[in-house]
Amino acid sequence: MNILITGGAGFVGTRLARTLLQRGSLDGRAIARIVLADQAPAQADLLADSRVEARVGPLLAQCEGLRDEAFDGVFHLASAVSGECEADFDLGLRSNLDSTRALLDALRHRASLPGSTGAPATKLVFSSSVAVFGPDAAVPMPPIVTDTTLPTPQTSYGSHKHICEHLVADYSRKGYIDGRSARLMTVTVRPGRPNGAASSFFSGIIREPLAGLESVCPVGLEVAHPVSSPQRTVEGLIAVYEASRQAYGGRTALNLPALNVTVAQMLDALEAVAGPAVRARVRFDRDERIAAIVANWPTGARADRAAALGLQPEANFADIIRQYIADSGATPGALKGLA
Repeated sequence: MNILITGGAGFVGTRLARTLLQRGSLDGRAIARIVLADQAPAQADLLADSRVEARVGPLLAQCEGLRDEAFDGVFHLASAVSGECEADFDLGLRSNLDSTRALLDALRHRASLPGSTGAPATKLVFSSSVAVFGPDAAVPMPPIVTDTTLPTPQTSYGSHKHICEHLVADYSRKGYIDGRSARLMTVTVRPGRPNGAASSFFSGIIREPLAGLESVCPVGLEVAHPVSSPQRTVEGLIAVYEASRQAYGGRTALNLPALNVTVAQMLDALEAVAGPAVRARVRFDRDERIAAIVANWPTGARADRAAALGLQPEANFADIIRQYIADSGATPGALKGLA
């Protein structure tokens, strides 16, 4: 089978590609080719695999060329992140809405070609976000959001994700694709440098101290948020892809599993795993812009539909930190702070 991963050179996309290549199959079918579409080059180990093809450039510019290609499955991960969308409104619209519409139309075109009648529609998993939820004057946000909580996003990024959920559902209703939307929790711990996401500090307050660097936390200890490890996130995306339409249930988006934690609990876990000297490298300096964005996010989430697919969150945040340490052992300097 042929698979397309948009955002394939990103953190989650790279991990998803490696996991699929290691498995060798998806939904009971052998993987012949994985196309990684991103604005950045793919990692060298992926490019060394004969089953991998990388395409570099904006997704919107690539979609015209995708119209006549036969993809059995698509994982649509590419997007501009929350902080970027707030800083540049047009960038968010172009990267999130325009690109998703163009991708869906490319798959729709393929389904209309001669010889496609009777063939299964391309299966697509869209990575939505917990950012679709937010407090609204008319619809207060509950402390724990669920699959059935009404989305009322309070950021451009969350609005884009919510709109795309409905696009995926409607293209599926029309039979152009077999689409499923999975709402990702904040993925931590992300390696590398901070990105433009307002949630970046949820990784930074763990990653930088473990590397021996100071990290600035822009919000208070009491801030609570649903998070997930990279591996559980990838497992969730694959499980949503492989679920039957009946098991997935309807066309509305589902939440992936979340570990609901506060910043204080995250730092307590960091100290338990790495020691007080590592925790001491976190300094608090409130950033009103980031704090205002985070204040409109859910403080916790529940994922009943994902649980019915056999998906569960980690037992505790210390396990997420240990996963990052295990993953980072070969990365120069990543664990310098543990020495």
